[in-house]
Amino acid sequence: MIYATTAKKVWKTNMRRMDKRDGNYKRYSIASDCSKDTIAVHLSDVGQRQLFTKTGYFKGAIIAIKGVHKHSITVNKPLLMEVKRVKDLQNDHICRFLGACIDPPNMCILTEYCQKGSLQDVLENEQIKLDWMFRYSLMQDILRGLTYIHSSDIRSHGNLKSTNCVVDGRFVLKITDFGLHTLRGGDDDTEVGSYAYYRSLLWTSPELLRMHQRPPEGTQKGDVYSFAVICQEIVYRNGVFYLGNLDLSPQEIYQKVKNGLKPYFRPSMEECDCPCDELAEVVRRCWAEDPMERPDFQALKSIIRKLNKDGDKGNILDNLLTRMEQYANNLEALVEERTADYLEQKKKAEDLLYMMLPKSVAGQLIRGESVTADHFDSVTIYFSDICGFTALSSESTPFQVVDLLNDLYTTFDSIIENFDVYKVETIGDAYMVVSGLPVRNGTLHAREIARMSLNLLNAVLSFKIRHRPNEQLKLRIGLHTGPVVAGVVGLKMPRYCLFGDTVNTCSRMESNGMPLRIHVSPYTKEVLDTFGTFELELRGAVEMKGKGKVTTYWLTGERAPTNADHKSLI
Repeated sequence: MIYATTAKKVWKTNMRRMDKRDGNYKRYSIASDCSKDTIAVHLSDVGQRQLFTKTGYFKGAIIAIKGVHKHSITVNKPLLMEVKRVKDLQNDHICRFLGACIDPPNMCILTEYCQKGSLQDVLENEQIKLDWMFRYSLMQDILRGLTYIHSSDIRSHGNLKSTNCVVDGRFVLKITDFGLHTLRGGDDDTEVGSYAYYRSLLWTSPELLRMHQRPPEGTQKGDVYSFAVICQEIVYRNGVFYLGNLDLSPQEIYQKVKNGLKPYFRPSMEECDCPCDELAEVVRRCWAEDPMERPDFQALKSIIRKLNKDGDKGNILDNLLTRMEQYANNLEALVEERTADYLEQKKKAEDLLYMMLPKSVAGQLIRGESVTADHFDSVTIYFSDICGFTALSSESTPFQVVDLLNDLYTTFDSIIENFDVYKVETIGDAYMVVSGLPVRNGTLHAREIARMSLNLLNAVLSFKIRHRPNEQLKLRIGLHTGPVVAGVVGLKMPRYCLFGDTVNTCSRMESNGMPLRIHVSPYTKEVLDTFGTFELELRGAVEMKGKGKVTTYWLTGERAPTNADHKSLI
């Protein structure tokens, strides 16, 4: 089987080996749900072309093939989750995972192919001249790739070494061989105790060497230690764990590092030809015996960037040209990231504006249009406050008052969303709502406000005060219908405000009402009577400040409409 990954899904396809051989290639046919592709696997070098790993052709492109040294592989949920985590990774400094064949004996992992081979191959190639700008750039590429891995679901590499850092045709370094621990298993078939076995452990941190059973995913601090060893390779270009004049076998080095005796055994950094001593000091910090003393990759990125202050300028044209496309990709990714941040912040600002102003008004402001005041012939306004709120506040702590109002208004806000109304404002215990603006709705504004008032009053009857659960909250409500002028006031904190005598009258209706009652003006009653469903009770004449005596009513409920009501509305 092969799991060939795409950007959006994992294709589970069948793979059968064909007997036909063609020169130095062994061909495999892949029949998938939607297409037929062929992997042509190189069995040996072709001509004079240098190959650093086993490669093949898949969908017309060269890919790298790494064998999996296991007897069998079971496809289960943990494996599929690992495959998904790895295939979702996208970064300029990590090798892209393409798929995996799990058919014995041809089990392998398919990844992006990098033409220049591993970092170790580059460092050992004397024909490749590396100035310090270039060396710092290689270190920066490792840091960028590892920082991305550490911030992903993979969390850490666990097997970082110069052979797992590969270089593409533009001399961009990429990290490979991370994740997929269930699939890889013992992917290293090196015989335990051999020269190659101990050499493969020279990048491993001492705390991991001392573990009886080392976790395949390693640790982030272990990756920092491995990065320091790679940096020493880049500085000297004399192989891993270069010790100057000291000649020790990999096994002897392994034992000295693992024992952890002072002075701690580390590669040579005494006679390096670094352009500054700061790099040597950073490397020593990275391979500190105590993992907690090692810096993280985010801090290392800043340090190496300062050391490579001339790297982006460069004095070698070839270096600049080979890395130009990489920097363009990084810039494009940065622009995309900043654009996404901008759009996210823009959406937050718009959402906040929509909460402060009606959507139609907020839309005008967002489009840069001026919002002029508008006259509305008829709207219905709701006012309410809490009877005895001042006394209640004096007997409560400020936090208890805040909790009370927050609980109450959260309840109210969830209710008014079901009606064609707009909450104008809340001032302390006062709550003001209007219907009929900014979008006119005929005479329906009175019905919407009346129904909303009945629902709010019903909610208050069952509302519990946290710090006084045995007390009944006494809400007083007033309704009035009439003309208003509405407009946006202010620049720094713009508010959609209502002006006119209708607002004052509604406030008088509320202040002259009674607890747990809905006080209705005669103008609102006149509109409500047209619907024929609302139950109103005469209160009588009430003396109001600035209004004289006004005959008012109590709204007590709403009954289901009858056929006669429907006919009267028609």
